Amino acid sequence: MTATTSGAAALPDVPTSTPALVACDVEGTLVRAGRRPTPVVLDAIAAVRAAGHHLVVTTGGSLSGAVQVARQLGIHDGWVVAANGAVTARVRADGYSIVDVVPLDAEPVCRLVARTRPDLGLAAEVVGTGYRVTRRFPERQLAGHQEVLHALEGVWARPTPRVVVYGQWALRLAPALRASGVTAIPDRVDWVDVTAPGITKATALENIRAELGVAPTRTVAVGDGENDLEMLRWAAVSIAMGHAPEVVRAVAGRVTATVDEDGAATALFDALRLPTS
Repeated sequence: MTATTSGAAALPDVPTSTPALVACDVEGTLVRAGRRPTPVVLDAIAAVRAAGHHLVVTTGGSLSGAVQVARQLGIHDGWVVAANGAVTARVRADGYSIVDVVPLDAEPVCRLVARTRPDLGLAAEVVGTGYRVTRRFPERQLAGHQEVLHALEGVWARPTPRVVVYGQWALRLAPALRASGVTAIPDRVDWVDVTAPGITKATALENIRAELGVAPTRTVAVGDGENDLEMLRWAAVSIAMGHAPEVVRAVAGRVTATVDEDGAATALFDALRLPTS
């Protein structure tokens, strides 16, 4: 599958001109959930970096998970955006350094959930460590240590950039959460990520772009989920995965193949006019 839609498919004069900023979602874009990146994807990431471009791994998940993916992709010096834009870090060969964390006022969120859907679980991200949870989440649902709390107040007792709302039909609570003023993005029917008002992957990427001095016209984004919408709107060249929902494909300038077909790798080679091996 190699479907395309209207809009620019490639940045001009690449790779001979100035470096581009290339933002890639993780699960559903670079890798299938629970899988490692394929050789084709690894080759594409290596080619992007060898051409001098800035590749940024973006995810709705935790920083520890994002760093792990960056390592798997062969990135030992670069940027990662986690928690849907609430956490930004710089990966280095000897570890990582946190550049920015945007805290969420978690108390109103937790009280709203407890009042309207007490059956749902809550998890507050502890940056770089794990989560504080109201009940233990199933295995492999959260990256890092889970500290089970004995009182709801423990969720907001310490700063957190993101709260996960988890349970049957949790996405139905997203409108009420948004109405309260926070950013609430359903990742699945049973999962909603909540961050501070106005925080998205795009807000973090714009800060990185300014820090690196990359022109707005030299930005590329590839994604497949609702949490990628603002990132795709932000990029000069926006690419949606072939299996993405219609709402995501509709905002992208181009639609590539599915994750099972390594569509992100194909899109990166095309958008940046990279030589294939």
